[in-house]
Amino acid sequence: QVHVVESGGGLVQVGGSLRLSCAASGRTFSSVAMGWFRQAPGKEREFVAAISWSGGNTCYADSVKGRFTISRDSAKNTVYLQMDNLKPEDAAIYYCAADRTLYNYACNSFDFGSWGQGTQVTVSS
Repeated sequence: QVHVVESGGGLVQVGGSLRLSCAASGRTFSSVAMGWFRQAPGKEREFVAAISWSGGNTCYADSVKGRFTISRDSAKNTVYLQMDNLKPEDAAIYYCAADRTLYNYACNSFDFGSWGQGTQVTVSS
């Protein structure tokens, strides 16, 4: 099982950048896909981005394509979310999660569990 802890959130101006980190523990980190989700006040949690266990496949929500980049460093057991050109609608609590199944590659096969506590992203205009 993978346990995750998010960090890197904060206050940023519209158009600015942040990089979120998700530190994972567990022997299976390098074998599972990882994902980022977010939840704004009064809204349901939504998918943001995901990366396959090998890093060879990534997928993004349409709302963040071209602005956000997900990556992973297996040596550091860490997944990153680089967020550029931030917009007010990006403000939310961002959560990291690990796939429950090993070696999934296709985005539509990911089944995320093992959620972290989240990190707050605030975008000021």
